[in-house]
Amino acid sequence: MDFAPHTDDDLAAMLAAIGKSDLADLYRHIPESLRVRGALNLPPGRSEDEVLGALARHAAANTPDTVCFAGGGAYDHYVPAVVGAVISRGELLTSYTPYQPEVSQGMLQALFEYQTVISELTGLPVSNASLYDGGSAVAEAVSMACVATRRNKVVLSAALDAPSRQIVRTYGHPLGREVAVVDHDDRGTTPAGQVADDVAAVVIAQPNSLGVVEDVRAQAEAAHAAGAKLIVKLEPTAVGLLATPGSQGADLVIGEGQPLGQGLSYGGPSFGFLACTHDQVRRLPGRVVGQTVDRRGTRGYVMTLRAREQDIRRERATSNICTNQTLCAVAALVYVTWLGPQGLRELAAACLSRARHAAARLTRVDGVELAVSGPFLKEFALRLQGVDPHAVVGGLLDAGYLIGPVVPDGPTAGAVMVAVTERRTAAEVEGLAEALADVLRTQRRELVAAAGPAAGPAAGGESA
Repeated sequence: MDFAPHTDDDLAAMLAAIGKSDLADLYRHIPESLRVRGALNLPPGRSEDEVLGALARHAAANTPDTVCFAGGGAYDHYVPAVVGAVISRGELLTSYTPYQPEVSQGMLQALFEYQTVISELTGLPVSNASLYDGGSAVAEAVSMACVATRRNKVVLSAALDAPSRQIVRTYGHPLGREVAVVDHDDRGTTPAGQVADDVAAVVIAQPNSLGVVEDVRAQAEAAHAAGAKLIVKLEPTAVGLLATPGSQGADLVIGEGQPLGQGLSYGGPSFGFLACTHDQVRRLPGRVVGQTVDRRGTRGYVMTLRAREQDIRRERATSNICTNQTLCAVAALVYVTWLGPQGLRELAAACLSRARHAAARLTRVDGVELAVSGPFLKEFALRLQGVDPHAVVGGLLDAGYLIGPVVPDGPTAGAVMVAVTERRTAAEVEGLAEALADVLRTQRRELVAAAGPAAGPAAGGESA
């Protein structure tokens, strides 16, 4: 049945209160060209029982038994039980920032501690209380850099993930921003060339979308020589082994918070993080929680430095984001606290060790090689010779192994990403290698059959 909260009498009373005779009168100011005529293309309403049944059928189509070697920004890390236990407490179970400090000290303190954690992970002194996701974070950081430098050109690395590059273009188009993309080299790293003096920001990722470790210090020196900002999209668990981007000269560090205690959950929810230098704090989007003392000298926590759209004149605001992802941010705080500095180092080292083993094993399969030669941590790109990479990804999914994504563009277009976290075992790597060899043999036989007898034998051997 349809859910319609307002009766006809309710609507009539509301219209009368604002001096309108009917709904047509209410919408009379909307031009005819913008009005929808006819019924909306929506299915008929259903009862609660029917809806639950339909959802159950959709859920049954999921394949949760696959072994996850997929990467591209979301990773299958172990999420300890303490994360769910803490964020399920009534005083923390909210997705929104509290406004009233007199009744919200616990949540405000948790967000203050979250900001502290992000500052430590990024190496920068100021963090906001989270953003929607990594994509919105990179777009907001670019806006901050353009406002700070009063420039309108942005340089993106081709090894920055494709969705982030598209989001920067989408945000920048109505503002007339020019976006340029710099290709990576054979190692998979972004050359730190000369930056033009009209560039507002250079944007790279660490490690980048090919899993390769970038030279952040060289990028910072090149950007700063031209008066530009360096923005680094950080995979946060990487700082267990790598120096923080802030300590290497980055001006803004942003990223996707999914690896920090969020799980995969078929795509979300998660959060984005953003940290910056002190001089940019007034341009930060969303919420910032600060520590202070009251008239009696008692420590307390409040929202502060709110220069967002809802708080100042719209034309002066850097951002129109006025909220954050509180529940996910608190989950990240619990996760990082559970790990601690030593645990973070052990996590990164375990991922590195297992990824190196996986890369060595998978490249022993005929027709499989590393797409780039640069150093990687937990994710690497494979070139599959003579086959459709998307078909291989689909074949492996049928065999119970999830890899990907396929690199969509740039010098390594068509390469397939493989991510190896601390959860993957040697037996699972061996299973993936054997399944990959089987899928490649099948694909090559099908290609030969489609080409006809004149094509000859399939390229590559039959060994796994």
